[in-house]
Amino acid sequence: MRSDSGIDPQSAEPRPVGTVWLLGAAGQLGTALRAQGGPDDTLVPLTSADVDLADASSVRSALSGVREGDVVLNTAAYTAVDQAESEPEEAAAVNAVAPGILAEIAAAASAWLIHVSTDYVFAGPGPGMRAHPLEPADVDPEITPPSVYGATKLAGERAALAADPSSTIVRTAWVYTGGPDSPDFVGTMRRLEQSRDTVAVVDDQVGSPTYAADLAAALWELTRHGHRAPVAGTVLHATNVGAVSWYAVARAVFAGVGADPDRVRPCTTAEFPRPAPRPAYSVLSPRSWRRAGLTPLREWSAALADALEVNPA
Repeated sequence: MRSDSGIDPQSAEPRPVGTVWLLGAAGQLGTALRAQGGPDDTLVPLTSADVDLADASSVRSALSGVREGDVVLNTAAYTAVDQAESEPEEAAAVNAVAPGILAEIAAAASAWLIHVSTDYVFAGPGPGMRAHPLEPADVDPEITPPSVYGATKLAGERAALAADPSSTIVRTAWVYTGGPDSPDFVGTMRRLEQSRDTVAVVDDQVGSPTYAADLAAALWELTRHGHRAPVAGTVLHATNVGAVSWYAVARAVFAGVGADPDRVRPCTTAEFPRPAPRPAYSVLSPRSWRRAGLTPLREWSAALADALEVNPA
């Protein structure tokens, strides 16, 4: 399966200078990266059983073997967005503090940290902010993201770049694998299609759903690029292309599995309150990725169609 972007998520092989130390290896993105990875001796997968990102000594011990030319690829995070509102210290330990420690380790070893971040660092439209695809520089240092999760992820970006200015931050958004048992939005819609006559989904939050396999292929392309300009010391955006609401994604999922998309009904965020505020608009511009000489990811609907085909019921 070859994507419209020219990246083949099934065959993309990393060609890193040294070993890739993959944190979050059991997560949906980490799993996709492992599935596409190169020979076992170039990839060290680290899960929560191997390293506790909330414990600095555990992090330093697990990465004690990092050497010059290696890549530390951090896909791990505290991702319980609503739970973070009541556990800010736990979220900060993993999302805000750990990236700085990883960057210190990489800098000391002359290695390269690639740290995956999120669209939730953006506050969404507000006074003085237009609803246009957001560039990395659009994060105003004076604006705090609306959620604890977003605020801690932004703090982690800044900690990493402060500890090692040659780190690379990759923001992405709305990541899913699409399997019928997946805990992500696409998997949830597939299960609700089987269990409910109708489903209400918010139509006033707009972003870019991103297929984990496509994102993994993009990250391997970045890794092959090497720790040099124009990717070192930058913030990049990598998502499937397009601006769409959760409601529209849900309709596409229903249609993709042969169900009637009219069974999905629109609602507002106010009708579906959550503990953590979500950005109303967090579409990430692909321009930074293109400027770095990297292959843009394909359009979101084509990726979703492939995800549903690869992960049948």
